Amino acid sequence: MRRRITHGLAVLFSVASLGAAHGPNHSEARNNPASNVAKALPNRSNQKPAAAKPYQVGTASWYGKQFHGKTTASGEPFDMFDLTCAHPTLPLGSYVRVTNLRNSRQVVVRVNDRGPVVPGRIIDLSYEAARLLEMKAYGIQRVRIDLVQTRTVAEVRPVAQLR
Repeated sequence: MRRRITHGLAVLFSVASLGAAHGPNHSEARNNPASNVAKALPNRSNQKPAAAKPYQVGTASWYGKQFHGKTTASGEPFDMFDLTCAHPTLPLGSYVRVTNLRNSRQVVVRVNDRGPVVPGRIIDLSYEAARLLEMKAYGIQRVRIDLVQTRTVAEVRPVAQLR
């Protein structure tokens, strides 16, 4: 018990001593604008930007001809040639970037349906999205899903893919 108290006090004193502020030394006391700019703008040339945490990582599948023309959860007819997907929880109309983890190909798709119905899968892609990700022949593929802000969709999607 005594050892725990001693250890706790030692930690408390070391934390308190680290937080104690010291006054500026003689060279820091002068107002030198050039040194203030150098302090405000750290050298970031060797730092890499932090990778964004993915929304989801898991298995994707695709669906096409058998559902073409049928009504989706959003009320629109399913078009297997549009860049759309089915997701169980994301809001209808939201956009996600899907990255094929096998080949790093990416595509931005709009959520317009609910699914997938197969347990263990996180997203169902339209035929066109699967074709662009080069996963059509495989049927299923491990993917990463990232949320995309609506205002940046036009910047992300190539003009040829917009209809």
